[in-house]
Amino acid sequence: MKRRAFLTSAGVGIAAAGTVAAPAIAQTSQPEIKWRMASSYPKSLDTIYGAAEFIAKRVSDATDGKFQIRTFAAGEIVPALQVLDAVQNGTVECGQSAAYFYVGKDPTFCFDTAMPFGLNTRQHIAWMMHGGGLELMREVFKDYNIHHIPAGNTGAQMGGWFRKEIKSLDDLKGLKMRIGGLVGQILTPFGLVPQQLGGGDIYPALERGTIDAAEFVGPYDDEKLGFQKVAKYYYYPGWWEGSAQIPLMFNMQAWDSLPKSYQTILEQACWEANSWMIAKYDTLNAAALKRLVGAGAVLRPFPRDMMQACEKAAFEFYEKLAAGNPRFKKVYDGWKPFLEQERLWFRVAENGFDSFVYSQAAQQR
Repeated sequence: MKRRAFLTSAGVGIAAAGTVAAPAIAQTSQPEIKWRMASSYPKSLDTIYGAAEFIAKRVSDATDGKFQIRTFAAGEIVPALQVLDAVQNGTVECGQSAAYFYVGKDPTFCFDTAMPFGLNTRQHIAWMMHGGGLELMREVFKDYNIHHIPAGNTGAQMGGWFRKEIKSLDDLKGLKMRIGGLVGQILTPFGLVPQQLGGGDIYPALERGTIDAAEFVGPYDDEKLGFQKVAKYYYYPGWWEGSAQIPLMFNMQAWDSLPKSYQTILEQACWEANSWMIAKYDTLNAAALKRLVGAGAVLRPFPRDMMQACEKAAFEFYEKLAAGNPRFKKVYDGWKPFLEQERLWFRVAENGFDSFVYSQAAQQR
């Protein structure tokens, strides 16, 4: 009898525990969250802007639709070059933008996107993931109430579209050029007049003659934006962007409010988008370049002596900035030794391999 009574009471206890525990389980279930993401890019750029959509879909799929991020193109919520401000003050929870658009606030932001004559794409990712770059840049962003995650990279970029040939540094005098990051300040002493414009504003400015030249990304995006219709000469390489990282920026309070699992899902989606963007550009740029040349674009390399003078000017500029900006100096002191170390390694294996196979390919054509 006692055994039967115990089992009966135990069964009641288990049933009771089940009815009590159910609300507790419900309380720990993941919440439904809806965010807005502002981008600096137009929807027509299906690789850069497409990465934002890629991330939003990955996050939704991984959370069974409970975490929804709605993406907005440049100008739909805020202008292209005001995304950081919108994230900082909480107008939107997150934003997709190149950090070097905001060098007017602090030149240190340029390290996150690209430094002229700096790291190439693989080296940049290595610096971020294993060379201390991510920690250094997150310190910078934290002062702007932002948590950031790398979420794309364009790879090495082209030097841009010009109405006239560039044969020497003298040809830069008085030239009004859309160009991002610190390179405008590096080239100003040579007479260039830099202009900061969002991607969607470049074509009208070139067409109207408000600017004389423009760089953006590379053949696939440049063709979409139609630059070949208003400028003839297409220069390479974009020595100011041997790599161009595109992060996602998160309002710090919004980020901190997320469950840890949602933060992890976002991190994974961003890093996946990083590889996705690089691979897509590498796939599409080659065919786009052929089409552009076939349509009449005149492909030209920048003069070597011009690039040598610009490289010297760039590192003199960095030293000057580091002397007067403690935050820039802290990042530069970590970045420059890493750059030198990577160049030593890449010269041996990577460049040795690339130089041979590309020269062979050129001879066999």
